Amino acid sequence: MKILGISAHYHDSAAALVVDGLPVCAVQEERLSRRKNDASFPAGAIDWCLEHAGLDPGDLDAVVFYERSMLKFDRILTCALRAFPRSWRSFPTAIKNTLGEKVWVRGIISSHLGVPRQKVFFADHHASHAAGAFLTAPTRRAAILTADGVGEWATLTAGQGTRRADGATEIELLREIRFPHSLGLLYSTFTAYLGFAVNEDEYKVMGLAAYGRPTMVDRIGKLLRRTPDGAFVLAPEYFEFQTTASRSYSSKFVDLFGPARDPYDPIDLESAEGRRFADCAASVQRVLEDVLVDIARALHHETQLPDLCFGGGVALNGVANARVLAESGFERVLVPPAPGDAGCALGAALYADRIYFRNPDRDCPDHPFWGPAVSAGDLARAAREDGQPVDELDEAALVERVADELAAGRIVGWMEGACEFGPRALGHRSILAAPHARETRDRLNRDIKFREEFRPFAPVVPIAAADRYFDLPPGGARLARFMSGVFPVRPEWRSRLAAITHVDGSARVQVLEREMAPRLYALAEAYGRRTGIPVLLNTSFNVAGEPIVTRALEGYSTFRRCGIDLLVAGSTLVMKRTLAPAAASKENVAWWSESVAESGGV
Repeated sequence: MKILGISAHYHDSAAALVVDGLPVCAVQEERLSRRKNDASFPAGAIDWCLEHAGLDPGDLDAVVFYERSMLKFDRILTCALRAFPRSWRSFPTAIKNTLGEKVWVRGIISSHLGVPRQKVFFADHHASHAAGAFLTAPTRRAAILTADGVGEWATLTAGQGTRRADGATEIELLREIRFPHSLGLLYSTFTAYLGFAVNEDEYKVMGLAAYGRPTMVDRIGKLLRRTPDGAFVLAPEYFEFQTTASRSYSSKFVDLFGPARDPYDPIDLESAEGRRFADCAASVQRVLEDVLVDIARALHHETQLPDLCFGGGVALNGVANARVLAESGFERVLVPPAPGDAGCALGAALYADRIYFRNPDRDCPDHPFWGPAVSAGDLARAAREDGQPVDELDEAALVERVADELAAGRIVGWMEGACEFGPRALGHRSILAAPHARETRDRLNRDIKFREEFRPFAPVVPIAAADRYFDLPPGGARLARFMSGVFPVRPEWRSRLAAITHVDGSARVQVLEREMAPRLYALAEAYGRRTGIPVLLNTSFNVAGEPIVTRALEGYSTFRRCGIDLLVAGSTLVMKRTLAPAAASKENVAWWSESVAESGGV
């Protein structure tokens, strides 16, 4: 059976194709349109998925949209009428937007693909999140938690899933919290208040939180009140997202927390205002973590299951995920590589396959690489036409050469195979660097990523060496498989891993297994042979304001516009003409041996 899943019209539009119960491909629209967080109908992503699979639209058995658009319209209309007359300014715009393509989704899909309307189905938004988290995870039975801004009405759901030996699948969402009470919208309100972009920059709030103290938790307690049943409610007088799209926080919110940050003003952490913003971020981060831990702990007590599958945009908060793992009682917290709305395209297709059509369960491949593949030939042609030196190397020689360059302090753009599905660069579209010097972090932020100086970078480490450098709890390696948890860097290694150690001594670790990314695994090992430390700095291959690169020409354009020293795609390596190749590896080993000896060995 061939099922196409689609998410669109809010943020992170995407398409995914499931054939005979297994994912075949998936890609976010932004990776093709080159518009970050592209929310438009994913025509490019749909066309690429069908072309990749060699299918015509008529070959599809079903097309599934990731939410029920009419139910969402019901929520928007109901809330606008409840808030009238306060909502009179925003009401016409909200209705106009919703009555456009957002309501008539079935007709849009049918028209674009030329498929009969009866082939178009809808899944509940949080059911799509739940399926994307549970049906792609290596577990047969698990508790399920989803949390985001809002779907149709639900903002958080809790339940459980079962994949039976006879092939039958059950997903039961037993409870939900409804709009306007939302952890995701609480966090997004603070994102806007701190001058960042909503539905895009929430991770900046998490990074900024490490520089502050949670001194405002009591004040946030006025905004979010816990209820006796373990849920929560938001106090409406502090918010405006339910009445207008122009601002999410009210004047009463500003009275409580002080003036909001202008998005164009830099955050000076040495100033009183900068510290206030950092404390604000630390406080909402603490509240988010506390609520999630309590809800997850109650769900574990209820289900007595060892695994928790966690989906929704809130599941991108790696600091909260680590606390849930440590404090909820679950042995594993399983977060998919695309837990947000983009991942709902895959979740909706899998939900339809297993639940609507009752097809037998199948184990999904445990990796994130479902997008367009990079072409080494395209990179070689572009570089030669541009007058840049090109080397084409076999696998072993390329790995050794890049390890030499990294050990010499060079910054590497690394493109390999199919691109990742989801917001993380997990080794196929990455910028790699040595993780040791704080100056490397500053150079990356200033000259390559063009972003705020407080932003941290992530390490990638082979699983066999992970516990040596990072304090991973039981189950931590699984959470770190897709860079979904933040864990302490062991104190004795922080000075030698300064580029990836955040101000609070933590790092958003990716633990690497050879079978998922064999070439990057080999590179980390080769780098470890030179330096004694098989850890690399790994950040997404993009600059601020742009999506992660997809194809070789996008990688080459980024390489030429920023301070990356060399670029790899498949077997092709391109180095900036002004640079000479790194010194021989024996010299690099000698240079690092003193550092390793000082650390007491590895």
